[in-house]
Amino acid sequence: MRRIPFGQSLQHHLKENLSLYLFIIVLFTMGVSFGAILVNSLATNQKQDLMGYLTQFFSELHSGLKVNPTAAFQQSLGDHLKYIGLIWMLGLSIIGLPIILIMVFLKGLVVGFTVGFLAHQWHWSGLMMAGLSVLPQNLLVIPVIIIMGTAGVSFSLRLIRSRFMRRGEHIYPFFLRYTLLVVLLGFILSVASLFETFVSPLLMKQIGLG
Repeated sequence: MRRIPFGQSLQHHLKENLSLYLFIIVLFTMGVSFGAILVNSLATNQKQDLMGYLTQFFSELHSGLKVNPTAAFQQSLGDHLKYIGLIWMLGLSIIGLPIILIMVFLKGLVVGFTVGFLAHQWHWSGLMMAGLSVLPQNLLVIPVIIIMGTAGVSFSLRLIRSRFMRRGEHIYPFFLRYTLLVVLLGFILSVASLFETFVSPLLMKQIGLG
């Protein structure tokens, strides 16, 4: 069987799933927007509780609180891998499709809420904090979630077609590519976790929030 060059395979994948990628990106963006709006709906006591938690966190950070970097890295990477692993599992079933969409939306909501809350409470300093400590690792995490979400929905739709429309279609090659994609994205998330563990705390120490 003739092997298709990686560049052509990637181009074919993007062309085949372009509309799905656009849909997932729009869904994620809606989550970000909703998360930012959600900040304004918080009750005063909820904002005070969050402020107290963040103030304590930044105080401990600036006082040089010792944190085990290995444990922090494992925690961060574990959380990321669990997220894409769950999306992978949901993509293996037809009923998991809507849950994948919800997970993509919720990821956007968390990002939007985090940035929105920092900006709401500390204005320009908060935006700077978000730009230096939240954005960098999310430049890797967000594309991974979008790619994984698209792949999960695509595989789930393929299962639907193979079961109800194209009976007898060999699904194994697509399953193999789907699984290999998860492994590749896992390596990318490990880089994001390294940045989150070792670089982000250093950047946050440079910013004083008042």
